[in-house]
Amino acid sequence: MSNIKGLKCRECGREYPKEALYVCEYCFGSLEVTYDYEKIGEQLTRGSIESRPKNLWRYRELLPIEGKPTDGLNSGFTPLLKAENLAKALGVKELYIKDDSVCHPTLSFKDRVVAVALSRAKEFGFDTVGCASTGNLANSVAAHSAVAGLKSYIFIPADLEAGKVIGTLIYQPNLIAVEGNYDEVNRLCSEIASKYKWAFVNVNIRPYYAEGSKTFGYEIAEQLGWKAPEHIVVPCAGGSLLTKIWKSFKEFHKLGLIPQPRTRMYAAQAMGCAPIVNAIKERSDIIKPVKPKTLAKSLAIGNPADGYYAMGAVAETGGWGETATDKEIVEGIKLLAATEGIFTETAGGVTVAVAQKLIKQGIIPKDESIVISITGNGLKTLEAVQRQIGSPIKIQPTIRSFEEAVKL
Repeated sequence: MSNIKGLKCRECGREYPKEALYVCEYCFGSLEVTYDYEKIGEQLTRGSIESRPKNLWRYRELLPIEGKPTDGLNSGFTPLLKAENLAKALGVKELYIKDDSVCHPTLSFKDRVVAVALSRAKEFGFDTVGCASTGNLANSVAAHSAVAGLKSYIFIPADLEAGKVIGTLIYQPNLIAVEGNYDEVNRLCSEIASKYKWAFVNVNIRPYYAEGSKTFGYEIAEQLGWKAPEHIVVPCAGGSLLTKIWKSFKEFHKLGLIPQPRTRMYAAQAMGCAPIVNAIKERSDIIKPVKPKTLAKSLAIGNPADGYYAMGAVAETGGWGETATDKEIVEGIKLLAATEGIFTETAGGVTVAVAQKLIKQGIIPKDESIVISITGNGLKTLEAVQRQIGSPIKIQPTIRSFEEAVKL
């Protein structure tokens, strides 16, 4: 039995049936899934969750599908690592890395949202899926649609990193490279979704798709021993991940699974594309779109769809936002690799660099629990660091050559 009640406008509160809808016809606000929490509370306990397979569907009552999950059965329950070496480097007491760069089929958190989106798209009867993507989502939609036997049309900016292009093409989708930035690609996809009636995961299926991000937060709370962290730093592109992590903590508390969360949410963006953080710092209710110019292409969304709601979560929790320069992004990638052996993509470099700044600024206390969100694997963005990490020491195949080279 489904726990979905329907859809509701996040602005005016008008209710809609649980169909492939994403925008309010009255005020043009975005729609969000609503649930029967009383019913869920009768089904979901800590014990029932812990007894299930370690994938994202262990929280299935809180995810927007009607029947059994059909996609993403190998996605989710990624490591939450106690990062003692990085904690020492940053001068803090209790630091964790939620590492979504591993244990997913395409090595990013996008496998969470796509698993939910495709499961729901199939319930609606779609046979073709699509997306607008800055890279990770392209990889994930291509892979999951291949397994699901669905046709796919994937749209990306033409200047995307080679690793992400190859990581999409290998699954043989219809990959369309658009001469424009992500916001232009997304507008085009909205038109195509309307004309061709395909299931675009981040357009007409977006209310269901976005709910998959909650599993990132559910896992953190469970892995911390059924409690929310005191501070969590989250990379922001469209702003949905930060918003849904906060929603996940509130839902768990509502169901009695964790104590009242005291978490402060922090938005991390690249300096070359920081519309959400700019608005936070200006204490403005208006997000001014920007033209992206940053090394962190996966965060290069100049007009974030959920930016307003991400700001709301930051304000509600007493958090803050900060940016990282391209140089700081690379240094963040290198620092995480050198201390914890984790190779993250540029979005992770942003998150590490921003966490470091917020700690130095005294905004994040040094003696409270901190989680840094790592959302993608560094093998996808090799170009970002290839000129910043030196080169191997070349020697002849002799012991003398070795000792001369390393000066033993």
